Amino acid sequence: MIGGRLKILIAHILGAYIILLIAAYFFSDYVIFFPPRIRYQDTANFLKLTTADGETIFAIYLPNKKAKYTILVSHGNAEDLGTMLPFLLAMHDHGFSVFSYDYHGYGLSSGKPTEQNTYLDINAAYDYLTKNLHIAPENIVSYGHSLGGAVALDLAVREPVGKVILQGAFVTAFRVMTRIPIIPFDKYNNLKKITQLKCPLLIIHGTVDGIIPFWHGQKLYAKANEPKQFYQVENAGHNDVLMIAEEKYWKAINDFSGAGYETKKVSNI
Repeated sequence: MIGGRLKILIAHILGAYIILLIAAYFFSDYVIFFPPRIRYQDTANFLKLTTADGETIFAIYLPNKKAKYTILVSHGNAEDLGTMLPFLLAMHDHGFSVFSYDYHGYGLSSGKPTEQNTYLDINAAYDYLTKNLHIAPENIVSYGHSLGGAVALDLAVREPVGKVILQGAFVTAFRVMTRIPIIPFDKYNNLKKITQLKCPLLIIHGTVDGIIPFWHGQKLYAKANEPKQFYQVENAGHNDVLMIAEEKYWKAINDFSGAGYETKKVSNI
């Protein structure tokens, strides 16, 4: 009797695990990507870049004549250039040139968001920076928040950049949900890639992040090579780091980048 019940239990567990594997393989993109309602209109302020697969993605460039560094911003999930614009303007006002873009299927960009397609998106942005705007790779800071952290990191291990900033980044996509690696495949394996990073790194993470818990940032930092810095923002969650840290946030970024710019208050952020 006990043996029979045990076999039934094992069969149920195996069945549930197989269903989990199938769902992770075929439907994970529907969980990972959340394009928001479009928050901007097509104007002359936006650039249109063509990706390697022929899709058109929207981008914006905010030059700053006084800036040494151009920050290439890869935004998080459920964001687009419209929602990001106040932050991009604040970053510009704090001493940087800024370039940001939308992924496949986000904002006004065409196509479907997938892991590989986000890499094509940042490739198009990087190529525009280096080939069209003639910005030296060593003067590019690859910055990514949340999902964007995975994209920013992937670029930095493939192409030369000056520095990397990861905010609210995860170790892998699936482990945001499972914590431990229970699936034999995964997406956005930041924990593996960060060991390949050879340029200076700054990790920013809120200590009470309820979406991507604080331990993700800690594990990434532990695996990363020197030189590296960790800025933990006390009592900050996933999307309120800047609101909590205020000018300390900009000071951390400026100190890390060596921009030598005196930070100032931006009232609308």
